[in-house]
Amino acid sequence: MGLAARLARELERSAILDPVAPVVVALSGGLDSVVLLHLLRFPLSDRVGRLSAAHLDHRMRTGSRADAGWVAGLCRAWRVPLVMERAEPPPRSEAEARRVRYAFLENVAPSGACVVTAHHADDQAETVLFRLARGTGVGGLRGIAPRRGRIVRPLLPFTRAELEEYALARRLGYRTDPTNVDLRYARNRIRHQVIPALERIRPGVASRMAHLAQDARRAEAAWEQAVEAVAAHVIVEADASTVTLARDLLRSYHPHLRARLLRHLLRRYGTAPGRAGTHAALEFINSGPSGAGLDLPAGLRLERDFDHVRIVAPVAAEATDAADRPVQIPGPRPGSGRAVVGGRTLEVRWGPGAAGGETISVPAPAYPLLLRRWRPGDRIRFDYGSKKLKKLLGERRLDRRARERVPVLVDRQGEVLWAVGIARARGVGVGGDGEDFLIAVSDVGDA
Repeated sequence: MGLAARLARELERSAILDPVAPVVVALSGGLDSVVLLHLLRFPLSDRVGRLSAAHLDHRMRTGSRADAGWVAGLCRAWRVPLVMERAEPPPRSEAEARRVRYAFLENVAPSGACVVTAHHADDQAETVLFRLARGTGVGGLRGIAPRRGRIVRPLLPFTRAELEEYALARRLGYRTDPTNVDLRYARNRIRHQVIPALERIRPGVASRMAHLAQDARRAEAAWEQAVEAVAAHVIVEADASTVTLARDLLRSYHPHLRARLLRHLLRRYGTAPGRAGTHAALEFINSGPSGAGLDLPAGLRLERDFDHVRIVAPVAAEATDAADRPVQIPGPRPGSGRAVVGGRTLEVRWGPGAAGGETISVPAPAYPLLLRRWRPGDRIRFDYGSKKLKKLLGERRLDRRARERVPVLVDRQGEVLWAVGIARARGVGVGGDGEDFLIAVSDVGDA
């Protein structure tokens, strides 16, 4: 069975291309892309929608302009519409060239169109070997994805030798990029030295590497499904800036699954630690003390609060602080106001006869008084001595999120008179007879 028939069968099996959607072929002019364009333009024209081609002249080497002219001539001869541009300025590296090229392809492809590239099994083998040499996990063995967004790679199951045989049989011309044989590039050494050596030891290595990548993709898909199920089990609460996990449930899973879950959750914020960072995070989850934290990449932080572990994005604390609105009690004249502490809105009333919610009486207060969020270093004085509020909140087993919502009343010297809902300082009473200076705080709800 020839290449065209096998590709037709593969397209039918995989449904990787919509048979009526427009298709843009990324056409460099090299063997691979010319064979791909020929296959879709002639023997398989009924398998794709409206066909066109796109060529970017990277301007990174002498002769690129001639390649662009040759590509334009080929498309005229085959009656394939062509979009062509020149990179301005020329990319400075292969990695930058790749970014520029894909941005160009995404930009020129019409809405609903697929962009097809000519990556094949040998490219897949090079990618897998390159990642192995660099040091990769199982995820890296997936290699080149058959489809990524609008980018489709229908030739991945086929070897370069098969493409060469097809081109030879049909006398297809193509351009040769001299940089593809420059052994200063690691990928070229893998392509021209490592893979041929492996083929001599065990013929068919490129195809087997492609199968390995396919198996790795399937394994990763299974892992993702398992991780989602575990996440649903161990996540206690989640919002845009914080994910709270049940620590004991998390620790009941295999360490490798824990590691995958951690990276899965961190990727929600656009980052994930490497091996060393993941190991440090798992050790912290296992043995980090309550109230402690561990800094992670991109400003993220891992925190433990008793039976919970929390991933906190850097905007969480900043946004909460910025949104706080304290209330000042300037003197004995009765009044009222609304405070916001950690997203919690509080109605505050003061003066003789103040009532509602929780009420205290303060003898001879040192004005002005301030109702604000508690801060590290705050202490509250009892008959037996003073205690740090942080320790007091820990004894009440309040997690970090709950602590952020605890308001305190302080006097002019910063002395804590009241941690609302938690404790009163020495000399501060509950309620009053209507003649004392009263302060009443009621919870209105979230801001």
